[in-house]
Formats: sequence, C-alpha cells, structure tokens
Amino acid sequence: MHLMMLFTITPLAARGGAWGSAGAVFQRGGVVMWPLLACSLLALTVVIERAIVLARFKARRRADAATVEAMLALLQQDRPEEAVALGRAAGAGPVAALLADGLRLREFGLGESLQAAAGRLLDTLRRGFAVLDTVITLGPLLGILGTVTGIIRSFHLLSATSGARDAAAVTGGIAEALLTTAAGLIVSIGSLIPFNLFVSILRRHARTLEQTIYQCEMAYRQGEARRAAAMEPGAHAS
Repeated sequence: MHLMMLFTITPLAARGGAWGSAGAVFQRGGVVMWPLLACSLLALTVVIERAIVLARFKARRRADAATVEAMLALLQQDRPEEAVALGRAAGAGPVAALLADGLRLREFGLGESLQAAAGRLLDTLRRGFAVLDTVITLGPLLGILGTVTGIIRSFHLLSATSGARDAAAVTGGIAEALLTTAAGLIVSIGSLIPFNLFVSILRRHARTLEQTIYQCEMAYRQGEARRAAAMEPGAHAS
C-alpha cells in the first residue's frame, strides 16, 4: 500500500499504464526495494488486523456495560460469587470476564488481581504494535541503505568511465538511488499514522479499565461493610 503511493509520483505516459510505471520505479530502486515491499505488506496486514480487533473490542465493551453494572450491584450486596458466575457466563464480554478473573483470586488481593487481569487484556489488544514500531524504524534505514549502495555503485561507474555523457548517466543513477529513501519514508509514515492512532485508542481503553477496576473495588468494599454491619450485635434487633 505504502509503496504504491511512491509509484504514482512517476510519469505514467508511454509506460504501459500505471502498473508498468510502478514496476519500472520498483526495479530502478534496486534490491532494497524488496525488503521495503515486505515491510509495507507486513505493516498493512497488522494495521487491518488490529483495526478489526480494536473495533470488535469497542463494540463488545459497549454491549458488556449492562453485565458490568449487574456485577457491581451484586458486589454491593455482598454476593461476589454470583458476580463471578455472571462474569464467567457464556456471552460475557471482555470487561466482565476481567472482573470475574480478578474477583476469583480476591483472596490474594483484589486490586492486584484486577490489575493483573487488565494487564493481560491490554497485552492482547497491544499485540502487533511491536511490528509496526519496527517497520517505522526500519523503513527509513533500509531506504538510506539502498541510497548509499546506489551512490557507491554510481561512483564506481564514474571512476571507470569518462565523458559528459557518462557523468550524466551517473547523475541519473544517483537520482534513481534516492528512490529507496523516498520509499522507506513512505513506508514509515504510512505505518506511523495508524500506530499512533492505535496507541491513542489503547490508552483510552486503559483509562476506562482503570475506572471500572476502581468501581469494582469500591463496590466490593461496600459489600464487605454491609456484611460487617449485619454481623454486629444488635443489628438484627434494630
């Protein structure tokens, strides 16, 4: 996808159409264009897959809101086991399942258990981000590598020949070598934009999960306080 943007910069006339022009530009870029193409396709695959995953998570989280509210109500009534069963029921969303996992291990510390469950969920959503981060860094480096090797090859040609026509050919070779730098920058920029968007979305999800975890802890404490009040002497008499 990203390399196709580079191909549209070149003239298309007398080249057998856009695909012919794109192929010509790709060939002039040299061997380094192949790993750049691989990086571009890899980044495109990750972007599409992560976009689908994040969109599904957002939809399921919204549909899960009623279940989470019901779980919090059960905790306020000092019924944590019922809340766990509700969160682990078939069809429960990711946030409800997160709360159920944390509540199931509340004997080891409710806050720590909920934070650990949230960390596992965020790691699932974050999967593939390292690939995009690598492509963002690797793209320009590969582009510079292709340019450097192209310039070295052009100067070797210049040292082996003489004349204005040969010098013009060498200059044209240097200009063509710069194509790899342009391609690398396009791959990097095309990956950077969705990467930053995904990071922003993930941060919003993380803040929402923190708020839900806080509400869960407060509801659980309210339930404990309610049980303690019911066990006090004279509570039934009053």
